Formats: sequence, C-alpha cells, structure tokens
Amino acid sequence: MAAFKIAVVGSGPSGLSAAARAAESGISHVLLEAEAHLSNTIFRYQKGKHIMAEPQVLPLRSPLQFYAGRREQILAAWARGAAGLKLNVLLKSGVTSIGGSKGDFQLTLVNGVVVRAETVVLAIGLQGNLRKLGCLGEDLPQVQYQLDDPAEYRDEAIVIVGAGDAGIENAMALRGHNRVTILNRDSEFTRAKDANNAAVLKAIEKGEMSCLYQSSIKGVEALPDRPRLRLTIKTATGERPLECDRVIARLGAMPPRKFVEACGIQFPSADPNSVPAVSPNYESNVPGLYVIGALAGFPLIKQAMNQGYEVVEFIQGNPVEPADTPLLREKFSGVSHWGDVNEAIAHIQKAVPVLQPLTPLQIREFLLDSEIRTPTAGEVIFEKNDYTNSFYSIVEGEVEIDLGGDRSIRLGPGEFFGEMSLISGRRRSATVRAGSGCAVIETPRRSMNKLIASVADVKRVLDETYIRRAIQAQIAPGVPSEALRGVIETARIEHFKAGEVLFRQGDLGDCLHLIRRGSVEVSVDIAGRQVVLAYAPAGQYVGEMALVSDLLRTATVRAAVATETVRVDGETFKALLEERPEIRERVAQVYQDRLTSSVQAQRHPPDNVISFLLQQGVGEATDVLLIDESLCVRCDQCEKACSDTHGNVSRLDREAGATYQQLHVPTSCRHCEHPHCMKDCPPDAIRRSAGGEVFITDSCIGCGNCERNCPYGVIQMGVVSPDRPSLWRWMLFGGGKEPGLFEPAIQDKNAKKAVKCDMCKDLPGGPACVRACPTGAALRVSPEQFMHVAQSR
Repeated sequence: MAAFKIAVVGSGPSGLSAAARAAESGISHVLLEAEAHLSNTIFRYQKGKHIMAEPQVLPLRSPLQFYAGRREQILAAWARGAAGLKLNVLLKSGVTSIGGSKGDFQLTLVNGVVVRAETVVLAIGLQGNLRKLGCLGEDLPQVQYQLDDPAEYRDEAIVIVGAGDAGIENAMALRGHNRVTILNRDSEFTRAKDANNAAVLKAIEKGEMSCLYQSSIKGVEALPDRPRLRLTIKTATGERPLECDRVIARLGAMPPRKFVEACGIQFPSADPNSVPAVSPNYESNVPGLYVIGALAGFPLIKQAMNQGYEVVEFIQGNPVEPADTPLLREKFSGVSHWGDVNEAIAHIQKAVPVLQPLTPLQIREFLLDSEIRTPTAGEVIFEKNDYTNSFYSIVEGEVEIDLGGDRSIRLGPGEFFGEMSLISGRRRSATVRAGSGCAVIETPRRSMNKLIASVADVKRVLDETYIRRAIQAQIAPGVPSEALRGVIETARIEHFKAGEVLFRQGDLGDCLHLIRRGSVEVSVDIAGRQVVLAYAPAGQYVGEMALVSDLLRTATVRAAVATETVRVDGETFKALLEERPEIRERVAQVYQDRLTSSVQAQRHPPDNVISFLLQQGVGEATDVLLIDESLCVRCDQCEKACSDTHGNVSRLDREAGATYQQLHVPTSCRHCEHPHCMKDCPPDAIRRSAGGEVFITDSCIGCGNCERNCPYGVIQMGVVSPDRPSLWRWMLFGGGKEPGLFEPAIQDKNAKKAVKCDMCKDLPGGPACVRACPTGAALRVSPEQFMHVAQSR
C-alpha cells in the first residue's frame, strides 16, 4: 500500500477534525477507526445526551461543525461533513502496533494489513480503558461502567459513582423515572463543567436526586433473596449500608499505556493517570508521531477539535497559534521579557518544579485560571491573620516571609507559599512581602484544589512541603530542615472522620499529631464519663505530653470535625529532643502549660460546655455569635439592628439555636474555616474577605445551593428592600410585619437572594447585633476566645 502523508488513528473529535483538515487541504491521508462507525466516544454516549460546546471563549477551527446539541444531531452533522469532504476512512481497522520512524511509519492493523505513513497522529482517546470500582463486587451484572440509553431504566434505585461530567449527565438523564443517588468523593463538584455543576446542584436542591458527599464504595454484594445490591459506603462520618438495583460507575479512564509506550512514546511519570509529554505542536518524543485529544490531557470536544486542525497545520509547517494564545498573551503582558506564550510557559515550568508534572496543555489551562503578579519591592502580598487562601508560585525574584519578632525567611524562584491556609482554612500565619524583581503566579482556591485532585505529583509535592514547613513552624522554628531530616522522613499525613479517636487515655505515647485541617477535642474520664477539657484547631499539635514525660496518655483526643494531621513518629521525635536542647525547652514549656491547664480543668471541670460548643459547629468556626442568657432581656434589639443594617432582612434568629446552661448559640453564621456555603456556588458569589468574613456578593442568582449546603441553617432566601418597615404602623395599627422579622413568603420568587451574616464587614464599629445589645449579652468570639468563654461559664 502506498504511503500516506498523514495517518490518523482514532476518529473521535480530535482525530475526525484532523482528517477533515487534511482532506480540506488536499493532503494524502487515512483515518483508521477500530469500530464500525465514526467517533465511537460520542457514539457511546447515552441516547439523547446533550453535549456542550465548552469553553465558550474559544473559537472553533475545525472544518466540521460543532455546536451544543443532542448526541444524535452532532453525529449526523459530522457524518455529513466527513462525506462532503470525502475523508479517506477505514472502519473496523484497529491498530495493533506502530513501528518505523518519521517519513516511514508502519501501522499494523487487526486484519494484518500494514499501512505506511510519513507522520502519525494518535487520537485514540481513553475510552477503551475504563476505570472500575476497585473493590469486591465490581464485576457483578448490575454494576456497569457505561450508560447507553437512559430510557431503558424505570423505577429503579440507581447509584451513580463519580462526580465528573459523565456521572452528572447520567444522573440527570435517569432522575425523572428512577431514584438516583450520586456519590461524590469530594465536598463539591470540582471537576464538572459550569453548566453541569449548576444543573446537578439545582436537581439536588429540588429533591430530584440525592447526593452523598465525601463518599465512596467500599464493597458491593448481591442480595441472596432478591435481585438487588447492598453497598458498603465510606463516608466522612463512618461506613453505612445502602441498597439499590443498579450501580453505574463513571470513574473516567486511564491512558492505554502499554500500547502507547510500545510505540516509543514516553510518559513523564509512573502515575497511572499521567498523560504523554508532548511539545506545544503536539509532537511526542518520537519525531513525526503526534498525540492529540483526551490522550494528550484535553478531553473537551472543542479543544480536541481545535487540536486536530492545528496538528495538521503544524505537520505542513504552517505557523498557527492555539486558540487560547490571545488570552494567555494578555496575562503575560506584564512580563514581556519571558518571550512569547510558548516561551513563557516553558520558562514557568522550568522555574517552578511543582508545575513540572503538568503537560504544556495542562499548564495552559492552569494559567488561564491564574494571574501573573509583579509586585514592587516591599509590597505586601498578604498580611498575617488574613483569611485569604490563594496559592502562590514564585517564578522570579524572591519573597520575604515575616514570622514575627526578628524571624523571617526568604523564598526564591521555584518555591511556593500560601499552601498552609489553602489546606487548613485558617488565617495566614505570616506576612509576605515581595523582594526586588518578583514575579509570582496567584492561583485561586478552587483551581488549585482541582489541580491537586487531578495531578498526583502536585499533591505529593505539596504534602511533602507542608510536612516540612509544619514541623519547622510548630515544633522547631529556626531549625534548618537538614537537622529535622529524620522527623520529616518518618512523618505522614493521616485522616480522621468526625468523632474518630486519634489516641485514648491510657495508651502508650508513640507519636504526636500536628493538626493540618479541622480540629480536635481533648477529654478525660471523670467518674466514668468523658468530659471535654480543651479544643485544638489547625495549626496546633497534640500528643507531646506522653512523649516528654514517658508516661501513658493522660487524655483522649478525637476529631471534632473531619480532620487531617501530620503524624510525627515518637521515637524520632524523642531523638530530636535529645539532639536539640532548644526544641526540648520549647516543647517542655508547652507541656508544662498544658499540664497546668489540665490539672485546673480536672479540679473544676467545665461540665461539658466545651463539648456543647463543639457540637454547635465551633470546631470549624472562625467567628461565633454567643448570647449570655443570664444577661439577655429578650428585647430583640440584636435582630432589629441586623435587619436595619441589611436591607430589612435579619441575618440572625435569636430564639432559634441550642442552649447549654446560660450559654445560647443563636442561628447566625459561624464563618467556617472551609465554608460549606462556598461549595457548589455556580456564580462564585460567596467570598471570604481578608478579615475572615464570609459574605455573599450581588452576583447571587438565588439558586439556594448555599442554603442547602449549610449544616447550621444560617442562610435564608429573601428579598433586600430599600423600604424600611414602619415600627409605628405595626405597633398602632397592626399593619405589615414586625420590623426585623424575616418574611419567607415572597411573591416574586425570582427576586430572592441568599442572605447571611457578614459580620457587618463594611461598618467600622463592627457587628451591629453586638453594638445594639443594651446589656452586653451578645458577643462574637473567635476560636482562640471561646475556650475562655466556655471555662468562665
């Protein structure tokens, strides 16, 4: 068979577009497809599936049409386009091997025929390597990994595993005639397109389906007495059983690594999720062998089709810039010395090791979400005690981290900062100032969390750096990391569900825990009952007392909320204390302070008021409104002041909420470390100010997701009115509602907005509710203050 200029392997969106561009340009080509039809990836989508044309900001460069629409419409349009362009297609022609080199590749087909080509475009996607559940029962008949026709299923209890676009779309298609539950490993739908994210949250809010967050399947078994399945679900609070008729797992797919590596193509790491490293022109390490589409790390259809067009242009030697280049060029306008977009990206990856695992295509998407900042020397990037949570990568220059007192450290090119607050949700632990010639990449929380979740090497580097820095900051400030090598190398990150025990009273002391995220409660057994004596949030450590004293554990420590810790091995920690007297002295002082506090607390136990506060969400709060009912006269001036300050819709309910002895926790925002309300906000309308106040911007669309996600019932849907209710009209004539009361019956439902306490962040005097209290009964307290409040009651 004569050699073709281009052989395209796979007729998905990228491969089909590449063949179409070759045909349009009059280039000798062949399109090889293993199945009996074009674009098997789209063909296997569920019937009637609506396909979105994202990203909307990018133009389409393919000769083939593509627009948002049903699966059937798009396949028909592509078939017409392929026929009109007279594509040279060989169906049922799967490729078993690729040999040779640029100018003379030999592609062996399943039927033994050998196709020769000067260049090869590999566009095979990932769908042949679907991920399975990875647990007992993953191959049972009622467990499937594809959904062809949602109409085939009626009146079934179906569990969808996977919170990406495929899982969401399957759940949405099945929800009308089935009872659908979607399992999401995360606390929000971080991997979904914006439209899918908004749609699934709306469906959950309306009760059309249910969602179990931070959940996964541990095992599946068939029930012996009926054709159903029993699942064991792992959740943030423990395991729970769940029965269903069917499981549909949409867990994505892995690259067909064995075949790709047999072609000579190299992967950047051993991570099963890694994709081949390719040049900005999509050429692999094998000259003349190109990789595009999902196999290159870009599964979105429009992006893949653009790559198909562009790769043919590159093969012809025609200069063409990717469709996202103008957007990136604008971002790089302040650092023109980095060169053009491709040079700038290469410069960034060379300078910042944590970004090196990303392919050039992945880093383009990362940079589109980020900002390039060039602060002047001495400019503050963020202040100590700010509640910002962006992540920063240093490309050029250096920054100075002021740790307080006379202590400071400098970080240079390639290092990063800001990960502590990103992970813990707590205040910034230091002030950071720019040095001369500083250039940093600022990445928002949502984008960084998405990257951590999708690239294992990035997560690994961040975790390793966090362990080192946490040990230095909390245990050994000023001590170089080389001196801590043994402690760092044996430390590991552990996860605890709410209520799970880190260690028990009477245990041997074999470790200490640096709290990285969440918080823990410390309790002792007094007369046969557990009494909570103390609380420790992220940024503190527990467990050192048994190591310093060589005695048994004197208290039980359990997670107040879902918690992550850095576990430091006891023996290596003791060795460090022997080697470094300054550390021993520091830890001994902490030990003495805690021992004194523990003795005092046991002499006068706080009657579980601390436990009560933790049950009310104080364990994840950064600011809580408390009312001392021994001082409260029930005048409701706090509510009225809140209403007057916030458009006649009160943000608090004084009477609602729990009470313990004289301490009352009204229904008002806790301003959580990792705000539940921020999860799954389609317009990203909920923000956190540098002062810690969680507030809702005017971009709220009234979807109600925040109200549903808040576990404390502190968000309402209401209408902000410029007209103040008349107190005299209500008192004298009974006209209208009592001023300050929330009115849930809104006629114009489209006018509803989410409303919640913002701690009166724009008022210089602070929260109006506290200022309006005539007896001083109302007070807002931080986690550092509430222990004092609890112990004084």
